[in-house]
Amino acid sequence: MAAEEITSSVETIETEAEKILEEAQKKASGIILKGRDEAGKITSGELSLKEIEKEQAQTIAAARKQADQEVENAKKKAAGIRDGAVKKTGKIVERMVNIVTGAELK
Repeated sequence: MAAEEITSSVETIETEAEKILEEAQKKASGIILKGRDEAGKITSGELSLKEIEKEQAQTIAAARKQADQEVENAKKKAAGIRDGAVKKTGKIVERMVNIVTGAELK
């Protein structure tokens, strides 16, 4: 083989190697971009999950607050009923005593 043929063959191989390298770089860039896109989707998905968890916590807190308020209202109502029952019982006892003792009814 002549020196010119060897030089030509080497240049051809170098050119082909450069093309292969450029193709590999394009593919690598494409893979990196795709990876970044997927990472962005995952990250935004996590943010959405965090937002959902935050909303869930707010809903639970509001429900607990409402439940506490309803329990407090029920306690007040029960206390009112107890007080009313005590007053009614007192009046009934007083009437019975008046009836038994023959005292005048008021």
